[in-house]
Amino acid sequence: MDSPEIDNFGLSNNATMGKIMLEGMEFFAYHGCYKEEQLIGTKFIVDLEVEYNTASAEESDHLHDTLNYQEVYRIVKREMEIRSKLLENVARRILNSLKEAFPEAGKTTLKIAKVNPPLGGKVKQVSCVLSQ
Repeated sequence: MDSPEIDNFGLSNNATMGKIMLEGMEFFAYHGCYKEEQLIGTKFIVDLEVEYNTASAEESDHLHDTLNYQEVYRIVKREMEIRSKLLENVARRILNSLKEAFPEAGKTTLKIAKVNPPLGGKVKQVSCVLSQ
């Protein structure tokens, strides 16, 4: 009998890849290069997409067989509470922490948006998107 092909994730060719998506997470934080941003703070919106093998969870219906999105949220929240000057720095810390907590996760894409940035004019938001 032929054995199944294995892909880069160590999954057989009949494994199910799925995603969890946490969209519109809102945080009040103090990220920014300007002193005022670090003192006053502002609202940030974070969107996250994590690919992973969903086959076990599909069959078992058990939380331990999936990525616990409550734990994912806690990691994002913890990192958002640490002040940074740059959104890129915050995003990298979040991605690194998620990879450490969930090494089985596949491609992860994160978007952090700063609402009403101080640019001298009306701008809804500025965003940074990183993937790993």
